[in-house]
Amino acid sequence: MHVPDGFLDAQTSVATAVVAAGGVAAALRGARRDLDDRVAPMAGLVAVFVFAAQMVNFPVGAGTSGHLLGGALAAVLVGPWLATLSITVVLLVQAFLFADGGVTALGTNVLLMGIVGVWVGYGVFRLGRRLLPQRLSSVGVAAGIGAFVSVPVAAAAFTGLFAVGGQAPIPVGSVLTAMVSVHVLIGIGEALITALVIGSVVAVRPDLVHGARPLLAARELEIREGVRT
Repeated sequence: MHVPDGFLDAQTSVATAVVAAGGVAAALRGARRDLDDRVAPMAGLVAVFVFAAQMVNFPVGAGTSGHLLGGALAAVLVGPWLATLSITVVLLVQAFLFADGGVTALGTNVLLMGIVGVWVGYGVFRLGRRLLPQRLSSVGVAAGIGAFVSVPVAAAAFTGLFAVGGQAPIPVGSVLTAMVSVHVLIGIGEALITALVIGSVVAVRPDLVHGARPLLAARELEIREGVRT
């Protein structure tokens, strides 16, 4: 998923950088509501985990690569605002220190992985959490579904950008087929890893999982109402 330098034209790269900068600025404001003494260390751990996961790349073609995104996992653990910031930090380190993803394409990569991947994954997770039985065990399942959907959606979003400003002599249809097919497979692996990690944390410390807090609050309310009656 890391887009290299020169794969998109300058206009498209600048446009994605502007959008990404706006998204990161919004995340900085939104993260203030979620950041506390419990969440801050978790956000650091999430960034480290995502960094390690994204370093394992699967070649797609024409200089692009596929890998685990970690957006849904991060969003469910620490909330989407902090997830966007965590993945942005990971992408900055990868681009400047490890040459993984182009520096001029940094905005594109933040947009695809830190914004599209995070928010699509979190949106699908919230929908799944509402549709599934209202118990803590459903949190991991919903997170896995969100992770699976987010990966090919981010790949499809990249194809849309390539259709607008792609510089490689490759048909858009071929790029779409290659990107989506590979990332559907990656999405399956990401879904399994996400469901396993989230489920494990929920089983031990559900209070540390951002996506589990509404269910915990509902449970506490039921307990208080039961005590009153």
